[in-house]
Amino acid sequence: MPMPRFFCSAALRAHTAIDLPEALAHHALRVLRLADGTAITLFDGQGGQYPATLRVQGRRAQAQLGTHDPAERELQGRLMLLQGIASGDKMDWVIEKAVELGVYAVAPVMAERSVLRLSGARLDKRLAHWRAIVQAASEQCGRNRLMRVLDPAPLAACLEGLDGPALFAHPEGGQSFDQALQSVDRRLSLLVGPEGGWSDAELALGQRRGLQPVRFGPRVLRTETAGLAMAAAATALLDW
Repeated sequence: MPMPRFFCSAALRAHTAIDLPEALAHHALRVLRLADGTAITLFDGQGGQYPATLRVQGRRAQAQLGTHDPAERELQGRLMLLQGIASGDKMDWVIEKAVELGVYAVAPVMAERSVLRLSGARLDKRLAHWRAIVQAASEQCGRNRLMRVLDPAPLAACLEGLDGPALFAHPEGGQSFDQALQSVDRRLSLLVGPEGGWSDAELALGQRRGLQPVRFGPRVLRTETAGLAMAAAATALLDW
């Protein structure tokens, strides 16, 4: 059985003992039913991890931290996914798998054709939910740095500050995906529309900003498939 891994938001320092946060302690003791003396791993999302020993006193749980392990499992390049917000649990799926694939950041785009509309308290709750998915997925896949989930915003705002080539996924894109990657060095942004695709206005905006429309194979992929497939292909073709 793999050693249990936990994200801990508290500051971690080698060779110290810390009280585990309530939610983490509950998961370790009540859900996983780990016993006193169990070997675990903690990470704080800032890089590296700490082997630790679980200490249990009643409902209280502590971790005795060992030496900092600088293990990194990030891609050699920085990959960002701008994902048109999809309905149902599709965004949950995209965010979880993006963590596993090594994506640096996901920007949820409030696209014109997005079915799901978020604002106010509902938006805050969904954003917290997505970031909790990032933590759980990082625990599972071994990443020691948390993938960023940016605040949802319209496409124009999401395009501000993009660094490096940015590729618009479009079934009628003029350039193939592998051809477009030839101009990529160490930064790449991928843009995927929601269920209904990008609107004409959004495509025009992207082209004015110098984004390259690209096609990814002869089939039309669902929104929850396209970005993940492109991310996996990019990391392989770029040898990241």
